[in-house]
Amino acid sequence: MPNRRRFLQTIPAIPALGGLSGASAKTIAKRDYFKELGIRPFINAAGSYTTLTASLMPPEVMAAMQYASKQFVPLIELQDAVGKRIAELVGAEAAMVTSGAAGALMCGTSACVAGKDQEKIRRLPDTTGMKNEVIIQKSHRYGYDHAVRSNGIKMVEVETSEDLDRAVNERTAMMLFFNDADPRGQIKIQEFINLGKKHNVPTFNDAAADVPPVENLSKYIKMGFDLVTFSGGKNICGPQSAGLLFGRKDLIEAARLNTSPYSDSIGRGCKVNKEEILGMLVALELYFKRDHDADRREGDRRVKYIADTIRAIPTVRSDVQVPPIANHVPHLHVNWDQSKITVLDVVKKLREGDPSIEVVPGSREELIINPWMTQPGEAEVVARRLREILKAALA
Repeated sequence: MPNRRRFLQTIPAIPALGGLSGASAKTIAKRDYFKELGIRPFINAAGSYTTLTASLMPPEVMAAMQYASKQFVPLIELQDAVGKRIAELVGAEAAMVTSGAAGALMCGTSACVAGKDQEKIRRLPDTTGMKNEVIIQKSHRYGYDHAVRSNGIKMVEVETSEDLDRAVNERTAMMLFFNDADPRGQIKIQEFINLGKKHNVPTFNDAAADVPPVENLSKYIKMGFDLVTFSGGKNICGPQSAGLLFGRKDLIEAARLNTSPYSDSIGRGCKVNKEEILGMLVALELYFKRDHDADRREGDRRVKYIADTIRAIPTVRSDVQVPPIANHVPHLHVNWDQSKITVLDVVKKLREGDPSIEVVPGSREELIINPWMTQPGEAEVVARRLREILKAALA
């Protein structure tokens, strides 16, 4: 038997657990980590693109994550409680925090394919004997449907409602709708939902980048979708690696069984920690409380300021466009005589200047600026730098 007295005598010699990192909070020096790593931060005049690290979290979200980092809690209970709160906010039967919208697509599809059947859950992506077909409009195919296909399902493409009626069979597990593609598809959003109800097939709407407006967070559930996902780290300004999945209670329960923390599940790698779960909830609460009218006015002001700053430069033309669904915020489209300087040259000069500035990725024929993610005073910096570059080349 261990000697209790001897053990107690050794306690003073054992470092406190909080000190095993080698430094207390008081002695941790402020470090410029990005500078140490040789990475240049930039002004984000592009938008909430994942490759550009999306959005910045408000102090309240960071405080919630720091709070969570200091205590242990049962992870499943935390998901229960946070999911209940999110469901109340958006008006859904149930909800969960996922590893981004892609994680939501993965485990939401698993829910439709394997359900709560433990044997089927363990076998994915082997779908032998399961419903393993997902119907999607041909015009709705996109890179993110890889998260759906990872379940071992077959994508069945249709174009018309008649095509869809013929495609439904005993193997149909789900119908997938890419929200931003609604204008391109022949089957519009409400008809798609109605067809799902007609055939008793779950419908899943990927609306990842589709706030603002804030009303969209409740709109698609009210319309009748069985599952809806939004990215947590875009305009909601939660943790970039978090997402939201909400909808039918039975499907959310199944989705949770098909992902972390359950070890023998296809979504085990889609881990969401307690800090992200709590941070995502606080970000969503803050988003509902925001003055969205004031946000829209400020977005309009920023693009107008940039447009006004470059207006007098010879050959420069600009107009403001607001995408109808995804990234529904003001974008400034700028054109000029490219025989003197190309769009790619301007993009390069903005990126390599001081401070570095990123614009909408893929700008080729015209420069596209989305200042929605700029911080106070940064839209003015973008305007000045763009004016300097264009004036030097065109004036």
